[in-house]
Amino acid sequence: MTDDPRHTGGGRAGRASPSSPRATRKRAPADEYGASAIQVLEGLEAVRKRPGMYIGSTDIRGLHHLVWEVVDNSIDEAMAGYATRIDVTITADGALRVVDDGRGVPVGRHATGKDALEVVHTVLHAGGKFGGSGYKVSGGLHGVGVSVVNALSEWLRVESARDGAVWAQEYARGKPTMPVTKVGPQGGRRGTTTIFRADTEMFDTTDFSFDTIAQRMRESAYLNKGLWIRLADERVDRERSFYFEGGLMSFVRHLNRNKDVLHDRPVYVDRVDGTTRIEVALQYNDSFSENVYAFANNINTVDGGTHLTGFRTALTRSLNEFARKSGVLKDSDGNLSGEDVRDGLTAVISVKLPNPEFEGQTKGKLGNAFVTPQVAAAVADGISQYLDENPSDARRIVEQCLRSARAREAARKARDLVIRKGALEGLALPGKLADCQERDPAKSELYLVEGDSAGGSAKGGRDRRFQAILPLRGKILNVEKARLDKILSSENVRPLIVALGAGIGETFDIAKLRYHRVIIMTDADVDGAHIRTLLLTFFYRHMPLVIEQGYLYIAQPPLFRVSTGKVTRYAQSEAERDRIVKEMSAKNVSVQRFKGLGEMNADQLWETTMNPETRTLLRAEIEDAAEADGIFTMLMGEKVAPRKDFIKSEARKVRNLDV
Repeated sequence: MTDDPRHTGGGRAGRASPSSPRATRKRAPADEYGASAIQVLEGLEAVRKRPGMYIGSTDIRGLHHLVWEVVDNSIDEAMAGYATRIDVTITADGALRVVDDGRGVPVGRHATGKDALEVVHTVLHAGGKFGGSGYKVSGGLHGVGVSVVNALSEWLRVESARDGAVWAQEYARGKPTMPVTKVGPQGGRRGTTTIFRADTEMFDTTDFSFDTIAQRMRESAYLNKGLWIRLADERVDRERSFYFEGGLMSFVRHLNRNKDVLHDRPVYVDRVDGTTRIEVALQYNDSFSENVYAFANNINTVDGGTHLTGFRTALTRSLNEFARKSGVLKDSDGNLSGEDVRDGLTAVISVKLPNPEFEGQTKGKLGNAFVTPQVAAAVADGISQYLDENPSDARRIVEQCLRSARAREAARKARDLVIRKGALEGLALPGKLADCQERDPAKSELYLVEGDSAGGSAKGGRDRRFQAILPLRGKILNVEKARLDKILSSENVRPLIVALGAGIGETFDIAKLRYHRVIIMTDADVDGAHIRTLLLTFFYRHMPLVIEQGYLYIAQPPLFRVSTGKVTRYAQSEAERDRIVKEMSAKNVSVQRFKGLGEMNADQLWETTMNPETRTLLRAEIEDAAEADGIFTMLMGEKVAPRKDFIKSEARKVRNLDV
């Protein structure tokens, strides 16, 4: 709301009295907002005007969204049964090429008067995915994909091999630079070739990441068994191919590769119910975390939806029925809860259906109601059959669920004890917490600082109006190896949970989080890196919403202080130190290396690391949940061999090791 009197009335303006503020204000010229002010953006101009509306952002993620849009069209050809191979290449000059062996984009005169190939690439909401005749199942529902890529590319060329010839057209920033042209006979070639260079006018960077694309291509190959995807990077002569005959079973085995599994063969379900194909693979491991991914028409529905609901319902019901039937659960025992049966669960759910209903352009949640009973029925039958045919595996699974139920009850009692203690001690904020004066979480920061010495400097250097400091007692518990009851009883984790104020586990409520910037600030050495990793593991496993909402940050304290006596500058790396020394060019340059935060004076810590005007913060983000889970399991889990292999493979990249 605003105090401007022009905004105090309702829809129809009343007559203003001579004493009214509205009566003394000069009337705006009538031609300021008239018919001439209404703009119509032709063609793809709207995309270039507001790219974020179509690809989310113009940063590195938005850049790779262009790749997904083009590749997903080829994936749709594979789902329709027409393509068996996709080649993705980052060219030597930084463009991106996608080739498939599908049907090729249709050519010929369209009802608009233009060639169909041109319509697909220059008109929003144009494609073969709306009427149902072109694609029974597809991921690119909105029909904006390749035309958006075209609009945001410096140039794009498409070739379609079909109808006995190869047809081509080229574009510059979405506009054709040549007509659709026959460039040769079809020969033995078929399918679509698209090559484009992202527009530097639109994006912060146009440097494609091989690893980012590889992760997505691996996932797509898992979801479409029998599809061959080759990824090449001509900039560095690098190549990878993905092909999985096992499909989702291979995917689940990959996710569990560094974990001890309870049964060697994943439970697998593959059923067609009406026009819906349901494919599910699941396998239990001995960890305490759930790792479930749901897809609809190959789209990762990160917010779940009706297919995930059906899966969870069937899983809980089936395991309870088996536990009762086998006598593991007595008549006097309560049922296993949904949380109990999901500890240690790794699963992938994939449904393919015509006309899926997604929530919003991001397609984060599936909404088709009929999918819930379809998935529930298919999963219930598949799990029940597996449990009956594999009684020893079934008993191990159910016994783990029972252990989870007992641990959950112990955690509830421990949590209740913490809550009761808090009530007795006036919220019981940790004694070492130096809280801030601000009570609005959106304006408040909490620094998690390594050790009392650094905590003292941070308390002295902070702005107490909005910055809180919590010194940590040594290395916190590795939560990757601990159940919730042990976490709640830990003397170096519980103060953190209480300080954050949002609870943990089933009671976690992001709305109660007391700080919207939680900043990890540790020394720039091996111990500091270990503590930082332990904290990241804690948030990822037990408070993932803190990361997903963008509330978790990593401070970047300097390593060096470079001074001439009159001028002082700070450097975060040896390369930056050397550059600063060279720029200062003086005889009297002195260089100090900070071995820890505690060596910095309070004013130095404020100036370099805590002052919002001058500091650098890295925001923790989860780019790929499956990859993140694998990294945390490898680095922090029980198995030593994968961690050892990782250290060996990465050791050659180390330049300066601080021990």
